[in-house]
Amino acid sequence: MRIYLQTMPDAGAEAPRYVQITLEQDLLGAWTLYRETGVQGGKAMLKREVFVDRELAIAAFTKARDAQLKKGFKVMFSQGQESAHGR
Repeated sequence: MRIYLQTMPDAGAEAPRYVQITLEQDLLGAWTLYRETGVQGGKAMLKREVFVDRELAIAAFTKARDAQLKKGFKVMFSQGQESAHGR
């Protein structure tokens, strides 16, 4: 699953901020949650969290997504699970 969220700055404001949240299963069956944040055209930061249980991984993905939506980020792109964007 993957979701890309972005802020919508006012005209003439600084570059928009973005968050990309990705959930992938590795070859050993564990799940990795990647959270990439940054400014368009600028520096980015990547955090990684590993889960053994699929349900815990999906819950963490949902929690990360919901936290960004509460901060005012808007969904630009969603791929994977049908309701990954949550709305």
